[in-house]
Amino acid sequence: AVAFIARKGRIIYYKAFGQSNTETKAALKKDNIFRIASQSKAITALAIMMLFEEGKFFLDDAVSKYIPEFKNPRVMVRLNWTDTTYTTEPAKGEITIRQLLTHTSGLDYAGIGNQEFKAIYAKAGLVSGIGNHQSTIGEKMKILGGLPLKHHPGEQYTYGLNNDVLGYLVEVLSGLTFDQFLKTKVFQPLGMNDTYFYLPKDKHNRLVALHQSKNGVYAPVKDKIFDGVNPDYPMLEGTYFSGGAGLNSTIEDYAKFLQLFLNKGEYNGVRLLSRKTVELMLTNQTQSPITSQVGLGFGLETDANDSRSVVSKGTFSWGGAFTTTYWADPQEKIV
Repeated sequence: AVAFIARKGRIIYYKAFGQSNTETKAALKKDNIFRIASQSKAITALAIMMLFEEGKFFLDDAVSKYIPEFKNPRVMVRLNWTDTTYTTEPAKGEITIRQLLTHTSGLDYAGIGNQEFKAIYAKAGLVSGIGNHQSTIGEKMKILGGLPLKHHPGEQYTYGLNNDVLGYLVEVLSGLTFDQFLKTKVFQPLGMNDTYFYLPKDKHNRLVALHQSKNGVYAPVKDKIFDGVNPDYPMLEGTYFSGGAGLNSTIEDYAKFLQLFLNKGEYNGVRLLSRKTVELMLTNQTQSPITSQVGLGFGLETDANDSRSVVSKGTFSWGGAFTTTYWADPQEKIV
């Protein structure tokens, strides 16, 4: 494990324990690089909200205004398991950008979603984004736009491929590939110098090996993971820049990203967002009957769920598939 705490912008605890690879016995170091998987989502939310501040879109715009393949969505009624054909009905409305940011669009997840949609997405060649390196998000998101939704937009919370759509939307609105937008507009300004979709060769030796336990013994994963993915995917030369699950980073890099939000949009003399946009992102966006407490890119501690945790109301958090996790508490000024 690597553990990091900062308070009031100062690092007060930063230590590494154990090994980064149980075969080589290499010690885990503070600057080792982890697969952050779904911790990519908040970074994607930052990118899209930077474009929101430039006036590129309104949050309640239909996604189809910018990605036409999402026009006239339909909701699945029934799946025929014998051949994975399905019947649908017209959706009550179009998917909005706000719904993508809050996982209320009706999109499900390839590889890790429910059984029906895993089957539909697999047949269409869609991927989870966790380590998938081939094709591009533009190609896959256009296919996704023509597939049915799990439910009517805005009516339920379903964890899905929303942030991959947002990553492609960044490309459409900015004219840059998603990796170039993040590199030039986010990572370089914040000094996040160890955050990548695919690592440069001179940093391969800092990647932590994925491990699994068999009979109580931990060993590096050799087999394919999720939807047939090479566990060493960060060392591949990929072209798929998944906004939902594709990034790799160090704990200190990610702390800089979180400190940006505690600082109301500014870090180390660089401002990426206005104070008011940060406040909007950290405001609960869902209404009854949806019970998930989410802002624009983060899970939130609110009156509705504050009894479950010691952290203050207003704390924002998320995690990744490979047991990485974070929270930041604006009241206590802690990352």
